[in-house]
Amino acid sequence: MNNNTKWVACWGNATSITDRREAIYAKNITLRYPIKMCFSGSQLRFRFSNLTGTEPVTLSKVFVDHTPITFKGENSITLMPGKETESDAISHAVNQGDTVNVSFYLADYTQMNSGTLITGPLSKGSYAYGDFAEADELPLDLTRRTNWFYFLNTIDVLTSEENRAIVCFGDSITAQSWPDYLAQLALGTNASIIRRAVSGTRILRQYDCITYQAYGLKGATRFPIEMNVAGATDVIIQHGINDIIHPVGTDVNPFRPWSDLPTVEEMEHGVEDIYVKPARDMGLKVWSGTLLPIYGWRTYNEMRDQMRQELNEWLRTSPIFDGCIDFDAAVRSNNNPQAFADGFDSGDHLHPSERAYEAMAQAAANILLPQKG
Repeated sequence: MNNNTKWVACWGNATSITDRREAIYAKNITLRYPIKMCFSGSQLRFRFSNLTGTEPVTLSKVFVDHTPITFKGENSITLMPGKETESDAISHAVNQGDTVNVSFYLADYTQMNSGTLITGPLSKGSYAYGDFAEADELPLDLTRRTNWFYFLNTIDVLTSEENRAIVCFGDSITAQSWPDYLAQLALGTNASIIRRAVSGTRILRQYDCITYQAYGLKGATRFPIEMNVAGATDVIIQHGINDIIHPVGTDVNPFRPWSDLPTVEEMEHGVEDIYVKPARDMGLKVWSGTLLPIYGWRTYNEMRDQMRQELNEWLRTSPIFDGCIDFDAAVRSNNNPQAFADGFDSGDHLHPSERAYEAMAQAAANILLPQKG
């Protein structure tokens, strides 16, 4: 008997503006992304996004392993600018722990404007020059690895009723490894981990210059789009440090005026109005995530750290949340709580090390995941 009756997101990423470099077009290229299945299921469906593109994008061939992914019965799809497109439901049985390969071929000149840079043990892609969407292996001499995930936005699986999705919403901290480590801890439970994170993003502001366009859309624009997550029950909000550390004054950087610096109260209202209230309307539990140490970061000063500490206190104590995941407490030094603990700093004094990301994942798992065994 098939008990698969519920669509649940089993993998997800944000879609944002890619880094504006010299080359922004690709042609005759295959992209392949291996995705680990957190649930067993009988069907898959795929969302592709050209949300931040300004031109149509045609995926000439799209496969999951050797199974064609179709769109209203067609084997190719043109993604319109500013839009996201969902595939047909594809009969493709998967078991928990399987890895499936999503491959698509871009035959003609393609604007590579919609994608996001993510890292972690489960976030590794490849591209190859030529058409290899149906190949078992990509040719070694024509292939390179990439952590840019273009166009592929969400994968849903038709699975059993008890399964659910937890959304991790944030900036570069969340675009890096802790959601992958949390997904590893979640394997064997009834929870998937869906990452919705874009490096450089802020709650209240966004950049419109090509220098910082990859820093993405502001929270009010991102959140309602990115929270389109089948089977979601919870969202973790770990966002806001860029609002604090970015402004330096136009004499230092013409794109980062002091007028962009919010007050702590403005950030609190932003979190409540932009994230918490809409999430409640979606029927979700909302978990705050405290902001991490910034001591030693290039724009660090006591004023910025005081803002961080005040916001963290509110994140820990405000009754508007279902609870707090105290990421700050998980990674900070006991001797100097403004800084990372030994071995937990990546070296730039803003982003954690891999060990620290594992500690962040464990802090989230302790609260949100059922104990296995």
